[in-house]
Amino acid sequence: MQIDIEQLDRACVLRCKGRFVAGPEMEYMQTKLDEIKRLACIRVLADFHDVTAVGSMGVAFIVGIYTSVMRKPGGRFVLAGACPLVQHVLDLTRLSTVIPQAADLASGLDVLRGEARSSTASESFSAP
Repeated sequence: MQIDIEQLDRACVLRCKGRFVAGPEMEYMQTKLDEIKRLACIRVLADFHDVTAVGSMGVAFIVGIYTSVMRKPGGRFVLAGACPLVQHVLDLTRLSTVIPQAADLASGLDVLRGEARSSTASESFSAP
């Protein structure tokens, strides 16, 4: 697994790659989560275009970022580019009813800006 963090269009973009499953990368994932928190980003887009699998550790990572960001005033989080296998996990865990999603990076940035609605967000999510 690999997580690159960059600032793009006044948002933190997490470019995630590989398999987000339990294993020796748990410490790496916690380090990245801490780094995201230190950056104090209130708008975060997790680009999962290159993520091939998500297990319990990946779910915990997504929930950790989501809750951290959404607790902040004006906080917004979008997950973009989930492949069918990752989408299946999000559906099984019902995270797909809570976490806003977008098809790709560009539409995810639009959702963060409030220019578009997410494709699978729950009714409780509203764009400002």
